[in-house]
Amino acid sequence: MTTRERAAGDPGVVVVGAGYAGLTTASRLADAGVDVVVLEAGDRVGGRVVSELTGSGVRVDHGGQWIGPTQRRFHALAARFGCATFPTWETGRHVEVWHDGTAVDYAGAAPDDGPGIAEYERVTALLDELASRVDLDRPWRTPRFEEFDARSAEEFFRAQTSDEDALVRLALAIQGVWCAEPREISLFHVLFYLASAGGYEQLMETRGCAQDARFTDGADAVARAMAAALGDRVRLGDPVRSIRQTADGVEVTTGRTVVRAARVVVAVPPATLERITFDPALPADRLGWARHSPMGRVAKVHAVYDTPFWRAHGRSGIATLYGESPVGVVFDNSPEDASRGVLVAFVYGDRLDRWAALDDAARREAVVSALSEVAGAEAKEPVEYLEKIWPHEGWTVGGYECFVKPGGWTAHGRDGWRAPAGRVHWAGTETASVWNGYIDGAISSGERAAGEVISALDAVEQRG
Repeated sequence: MTTRERAAGDPGVVVVGAGYAGLTTASRLADAGVDVVVLEAGDRVGGRVVSELTGSGVRVDHGGQWIGPTQRRFHALAARFGCATFPTWETGRHVEVWHDGTAVDYAGAAPDDGPGIAEYERVTALLDELASRVDLDRPWRTPRFEEFDARSAEEFFRAQTSDEDALVRLALAIQGVWCAEPREISLFHVLFYLASAGGYEQLMETRGCAQDARFTDGADAVARAMAAALGDRVRLGDPVRSIRQTADGVEVTTGRTVVRAARVVVAVPPATLERITFDPALPADRLGWARHSPMGRVAKVHAVYDTPFWRAHGRSGIATLYGESPVGVVFDNSPEDASRGVLVAFVYGDRLDRWAALDDAARREAVVSALSEVAGAEAKEPVEYLEKIWPHEGWTVGGYECFVKPGGWTAHGRDGWRAPAGRVHWAGTETASVWNGYIDGAISSGERAAGEVISALDAVEQRG
């Protein structure tokens, strides 16, 4: 009996997790004729990408939501399943609210002038220069790898500039992309990530960059379509408790059953590994990598209005806030037909810790007050208000992605990043070389993991 012709009821491969990485892995395996089952702890697919149809009929994305032109794998899947996109709204004047309450309207990527802008642009150009030398497939071969990994982003920023306003701008950039504080993240991880996306501007800007477009039916529309195509191969509400490697395969134990297979692909966030018992225990580097890769701290808050009234006032709804407000960044998240107005506010890092400790009414008041600075007094009266505080999510343990702490790449990256552990393979956006941390990266990681498994199964068949 070959590994692709296992006993009735036993799949050839188990995939743990039904986010984009897990679904891509399963789809590729199924297309190759491998019998596969996907075990998902939650009651839905999509993982860190989740949309909701609100009471007022607006679909909002609580997790990842955007797609950019160079995210080609994501575009290909969207086209395959007929999932439409539309441009992110950016027409009108953006606004920047400084720590003293000063609000400055501007067009384009940033104000022409303002506190710390010149130094901010100089330091970010240096980041791009350093990132251009990163080896994306073997990061540890990057020049000055250990030196950069030993430093936090904050240490690097402070070594480059004493301009406190520039440092505030740089901090918000770190918070916005990684949902972490500059002191927490490895400088090398920042450089790797920039290289993975194609540069600093790709991460930060809207048109032609990572925030270029949104999905008409929510960013999880593609995931839902992929799951529908996989059919009963996807099992929801079935958390994996343990994975045991045996002489000829793996035994995956869930809350309901034991599934035996030739291989398993684990496609969950690194922090979630602590919830699964492995026998034998995972290699020290894999555990070390996971423990050096915490999830970010972020909340995503949507305020829904009867209309996108700020557009009539010439505002785009895009804003950055540098003061004491919990909100760091705002976007116009209205539906394509503008049948309702929606502003989405992001609360990051240390600001999240303080804001999340407030009661419901105080949290709401803090956010709508910030939105009124961006869009006007009408923003204080939304018809709907929705929060998603990602560190409170049971299975994700934070959002939307992990970041790597200083020293993590050096100590554990070579063997802990994505190298298989026997019959256990790894997928997930954190294991991607291109668009690491994004949905496109999750998709490419699933393609890579499926390729590893198919090669391993074929090697066994050839020996047999």
